[in-house]
Amino acid sequence: MGGCARSGNHRLLIPLLFFFSFLFSFYPFAFSKLSSPQSEVMTNLFRKIPSSELSWNSTEDPCKWKGVTCNPDNSSVIKLSLSGLSLASPDILPVICQIGSLQVLDLSENHLGSLPAEFITSCGKIVGLERLNFSRNALVGPLPSFTGFVGLEFLDLSYNQMNGNIDSKLDGLVKLKSLNLSVNKFQGSVPVNLSKVLEELQLSVNEFEGEIPVGVADYRNLVLLDLSVNWLSGKIPDSLANITSLYRFSANQNNFSGPIPSGLTGFLKILDLSYNNLRGSIPPDLLSPPNLQRVDLSYNQLEGPIPNRLSSNMFRLRLGSNLLNGTIPSNSLGSLENLTYLELEKNSLTGSVPPELGKCRSLALLNLAQNKLTGPLPPELGNLSSIQVMKLQLNNISGDIPGRLMQLASLAQLNISWNLLTGTIPSSLPNLRNLTNLNLQHNNLNGPIPTGIERLPRLLELQLGKNQLSGPIPTMPQSLQIVLNLSSNLFVGHIPDTFSQLTNLEILDLSNNQFSGRVPSSFTEMAALTQLILSDNSLSGILPPFRKMVRVEIGGNECLIIGTPLSPDVIRKRNSVAVPVSTALASTVFAAFVVAVILMSISKRFYRVNDEHLQLGENLPLPQQPKTLLIHLKKNNYQNLYSFLVTTKTSILACVEKVYFNRGQFFFCKTYNFMENHALPWREK
Repeated sequence: MGGCARSGNHRLLIPLLFFFSFLFSFYPFAFSKLSSPQSEVMTNLFRKIPSSELSWNSTEDPCKWKGVTCNPDNSSVIKLSLSGLSLASPDILPVICQIGSLQVLDLSENHLGSLPAEFITSCGKIVGLERLNFSRNALVGPLPSFTGFVGLEFLDLSYNQMNGNIDSKLDGLVKLKSLNLSVNKFQGSVPVNLSKVLEELQLSVNEFEGEIPVGVADYRNLVLLDLSVNWLSGKIPDSLANITSLYRFSANQNNFSGPIPSGLTGFLKILDLSYNNLRGSIPPDLLSPPNLQRVDLSYNQLEGPIPNRLSSNMFRLRLGSNLLNGTIPSNSLGSLENLTYLELEKNSLTGSVPPELGKCRSLALLNLAQNKLTGPLPPELGNLSSIQVMKLQLNNISGDIPGRLMQLASLAQLNISWNLLTGTIPSSLPNLRNLTNLNLQHNNLNGPIPTGIERLPRLLELQLGKNQLSGPIPTMPQSLQIVLNLSSNLFVGHIPDTFSQLTNLEILDLSNNQFSGRVPSSFTEMAALTQLILSDNSLSGILPPFRKMVRVEIGGNECLIIGTPLSPDVIRKRNSVAVPVSTALASTVFAAFVVAVILMSISKRFYRVNDEHLQLGENLPLPQQPKTLLIHLKKNNYQNLYSFLVTTKTSILACVEKVYFNRGQFFFCKTYNFMENHALPWREK
């Protein structure tokens, strides 16, 4: 019996052995191990990395460690990613260079301060090394000479503190396809002796100077050229139009002058020449190539009309802050199905707002502010179902506010202030459930504030000053935080006690109306209130005692008595309505001039975030509230500017986005913290 059992087991063992032999023939890597020399190197590497930053297990196969990639048979390491491990000592680098099979080395987001000569010598001998990433470290000093590295295709040294000239230190990298030196302190001229197979050259936020060398056009395979935020000057070379592979050219925030060369966008998809000194007109063919998707020419000195022909694939068009005139081209607008951002603000455009804009169904941001536009608002704007930000302020737009605008369910910001609008505020205003900022001040609107406005759950700012509004004041949204401005209207009667429910509100302006009676004592319970403006009404009684941090303005209320003595900085008398308008305008112009001079003296070392490093095909973020664009200033100049703004309590529209016009008095918005990160809010992306 036993013999039969052993025989049966033997017969079962034969097919099992055959099965495992078959399995092994197809999956030999499952039984392979890292070579002994490389295992020893990985062990040494393990010992040099702080255990608190590492998730490696010394008893485990190194090919299974996080950040380690081996070849298919697990016999050698080909990729090593040690990103974000707080590595500071360069002693680790020569150890890594002992991995002769290495193809990719990622040491980004650490604290390395230098690239020692031993690293260059050792790793330069690794023939198969293709990618080196040392971005976001603390590297200082000049660029080392990269001797060897014959197979290197990708080199990223961005976001460090390296300086000096490039010279010929990268000339030996004959296979280099991508070079990123952005956000350092490199100087000299733009290098033209790099690999002729170069595809990406990123040199933004450095101190390169001089003109763009004509030799850049010799990089025939160039796909991306980013020279933004440097000290480059001269003209934009027309030879760039000959690089047929180039899809993105960014040279914003430099000192380029002269005209934009014709034919520059023949092959481009992205062009950014903003914040320069470019002059002349926009070439008629510049905006029309069908491949073109994003163009930013804002903040230059360009003049003349906007070309009539626009690319049907245009996604973003920024032409703001120039000297452009003529009308907004309407012929091409109807076919721009992909247009998401249209910014033409601060020019001298005339004519009316084109009804054809209503066909741009993807439009999320429309900024036509500060032009010379006339005529009524076209009801067709109510077709912009994707719109989130609409800015039409500081024009000469007349007529009623179309009721169809109240159908824009995605609308977050609506600014039609400083125009010639008449009629009433549409009663369907509460339909704008996503509205966060509404500015209708300085028009000729009449009638009541629509009832149901309290149903706007996200409203942070409501500007209705300088109109002819009247009637009962409805309950306001408790979400209000920035300002509630009802000044210079025709409101009468007692101040509604319901205002005290706005516990998050910072500024309440009820000045220059016909309010009478007492100031509600419940106002003292408004925890976030910093400024209460009651001037030029008919208020009476005793002013409730406010906290010292609240500035209360009561001038022009002859029967209003101060009960508890308050310090001079708490109560501020305001000039009466009879003060000549010319005086206020002169003060404003003078303040604007001083700020402009200060801004001109400030270094141009700033750059826009979340915009300059987007690759083609990425989904750009839609306009966000309240701030998305920052200007980084040198600390000393920044403090001078901040001190001036605070001392004079004035600003200009081009300097601070949130400006509240109230008889020449400007206020700052809580959303923007001037002392945070030394950054000023500028404008939406």
